Amino acid sequence: MGCGAGALARRLHHGLGRRTTGVDCSPSAIRAAAAEDSGTVPGPTWRCLDITTGDLAALPVSTYALVTCRLVYRWMDDKAAFVDRVRHILAPRGTFWVVTEIVGRRMATAPALQGLGITPADAELLTTGWSTVRTADLDVLRCYALRP
Repeated sequence: MGCGAGALARRLHHGLGRRTTGVDCSPSAIRAAAAEDSGTVPGPTWRCLDITTGDLAALPVSTYALVTCRLVYRWMDDKAAFVDRVRHILAPRGTFWVVTEIVGRRMATAPALQGLGITPADAELLTTGWSTVRTADLDVLRCYALRP
């Protein structure tokens, strides 16, 4: 979710051989992502869709083994709706992989950026109700691997 220009979707598709759908609510991001697929090998499928409110039937398949959300979760206005919709499209043994910044982890030299990221309440909302929650910290970021 929030594929932007599609770098991660292309890496999963071409580099790891996964059938991939890049989803973003920005038409210009989807156009930019699709423009990168000019080779002879088919690239990922691209969909312009607001995952929190859009018609999930617009996705090419009904469930996914992996749903990624890199640097997007913090920007979701309705985080609960977003997580619920991801649960709807995630396969029963799938993984929801979230990479997000954590509030307060920026260095003191960047005080204006200290508020970027998710709060403990946002993290609790994200992680509640999953059978497995694994995390890894990477400097200002935290990675979450969530399974139903």
